[in-house]
Order: sequence, then structure tokens, then C-alpha cells
Amino acid sequence: MRLRIIACEALARPVYLCAAQSPHIVDVELIKRGLHDHPADLRANLQSLVDAAEGRGYDAVGMVYGLCGQATAGLRARQIPIVIPRAHDCITLFLGSRERYRDQFENYPGTFWYAHDYIERDDGSGATLSMGSGTDDSLQAVYDDYVAKYGKDNANYLMEVMGAWQSHYKRAVYLEMGVADGSAVEARAQLEAARRGWTFERLPGDLTLIRRLLTGDWASDYLVVPPGQMVKMTYDENILESVPG
Repeated sequence: MRLRIIACEALARPVYLCAAQSPHIVDVELIKRGLHDHPADLRANLQSLVDAAEGRGYDAVGMVYGLCGQATAGLRARQIPIVIPRAHDCITLFLGSRERYRDQFENYPGTFWYAHDYIERDDGSGATLSMGSGTDDSLQAVYDDYVAKYGKDNANYLMEVMGAWQSHYKRAVYLEMGVADGSAVEARAQLEAARRGWTFERLPGDLTLIRRLLTGDWASDYLVVPPGQMVKMTYDENILESVPG
């Protein structure tokens, strides 16, 4: 089988590792992580890449994305299937299952998530304060405004002086994926947690969802969108479904 994989760069190393271990031919394209802040733009970008895979001998297009602010809702499969994990966002992919994701967000709200590739690929644009749906929209808007007016360093300082982060977050988690040495990112996470008065934890990540996507094991936990259909958001545990489109 030949797979075209479209992935957020926040998961670059895990994706490349799983691609190297896959029994299939896997071609990977990474998308800049900051596009998550603008779901409509991200959706348009993803659709153009899905369409570009047509007629090139691929058996399927795999998306290393979840619903991601509804950015994947509306994606259309033309002549080849699209495969998407049933996930709300990238945190599910880092944690390896919807069950583990649910446990974290129900029992530990107000968590600021850190991962190696996500932090390492920060280009200074101020894109999303943390990964996943735990980011508070109003807090993000204030931060974005400060970055635009005063620059990122000054925006960080102002948020700390006002205590904005402390009122929304109480816990920092570094996700260790076991792919590369992330000690520098982990140290940064610990330092920022201490400065902001948060508790700090180091949790093991899980490559299961990414690995299964790239090996073609789509029996469960994935939406396979057949040609002529599109992705639609659901409001239940399935998260995504396909409908004629």
C-alpha cells in the first residue's frame, strides 16, 4: 500500500519514526503548527494537499490530525479515501487513545501541555499558548493582542504580571514520546511551571494511534472517508463521521 500522510509538525518526530517502521510506502508532508489558530485557513490548506494526492498512485491519504477546532470538518475525499483518527485534537494523538484523553481532561482541567516538536518548532509568532482544546479562547485573544502590540517577550511578561496564566492553568505536563532527547524542552517546561506557580508532571506519550494510522490498522478509532464523501463533526464519542459531499 502507498500512503500520503499529512501531519502537523507538532508531531514530526513520532510521524517520521512510525513512517520508517511502516511496512508500506509512506510519503509525509508536514504542516506548520500555527495554522491551528485559523481553522478555516487550515482546512483550505489540508484540502489542497488532499486534492494534490489524486492521480499519484496513493491508496489513501492519512491525516495526523484530529477534529482540531473543526479544521478537518468539511474535508472531501475525491477519488481516494481519507483516514483520520477519531480525536478532538493532537493531545489525543500524543496520549495514544480517546480514553486516556478523556481521563486527563475530566480529572485534570487547566493543564498546559508541552511536547518536544511543538515547542522546538516555535517560530516566535505567538501561535497558540498550549496544545489541545484546553487553551482558553479569551486568554488566547488577549495574548495575541499583546504579541501584536508589544512583541512576544513583552507579551509573556505582561501575562505573568497580571496573573492571567495562573487564573486559567494550574498544571504543566511534559509529554515524553521516547523518540529523541527532549530534556531541554522538559527543563523549559519545569522552569515555566515553577515561575507561574503550577504543578509539574512528566507523562509518557503513546505512539499507538499514529503507528496504527501509518501501518493501515484502521479497524477502530479511525474514520475512513470513502471517495465522494466528506468529514462531518458529530456530538458524541465518535467525534467524526462521513456523509455524502
